[in-house]
Amino acid sequence: MPEPIAPSTSIASAPRTRAWLWAGMALSVAALLSACQTPPSSAPQASATVNKLYRQDAAQHIYARNADRIYKGKLPPLLYAIGVLQVQIDAQGRIKNLHWMRKPTHAPEVVAEIERTVRAASPFPAPGRTGAVSYTDTWLWDESGRFQLDTLTEGQLSQ
Repeated sequence: MPEPIAPSTSIASAPRTRAWLWAGMALSVAALLSACQTPPSSAPQASATVNKLYRQDAAQHIYARNADRIYKGKLPPLLYAIGVLQVQIDAQGRIKNLHWMRKPTHAPEVVAEIERTVRAASPFPAPGRTGAVSYTDTWLWDESGRFQLDTLTEGQLSQ
């Protein structure tokens, strides 16, 4: 007489497996729907682009106000001073704050002259719809007292 066949384990656990599959699918669908509802944030990229464009405008503004002090051509291989200055501009183009990110401490007269030059160039072009802007530029200072800004530099001679 043939032996009775025991029910397969997979058949017996099918309802439990189906429940896990449905739960997994429901979670996947919920995750996809919530991802669709939240647009990716592009604000940091947009403000970075605006700041980068404004940096170009600000450098051209400083050059226009200091045409006789701009170093013409490629800078020499060794510079007297290099400084990195962050400038915060309000909605009307006025300077809110100057912050040295890299101050040429060996040349305090250059620090003072750069700050004087930036303040004398105020008001800067109004940032427009952004309201206020903060930009950073590198000042490349020759021993002659002439300079270039990294944004508009013509390069540097090799040794």
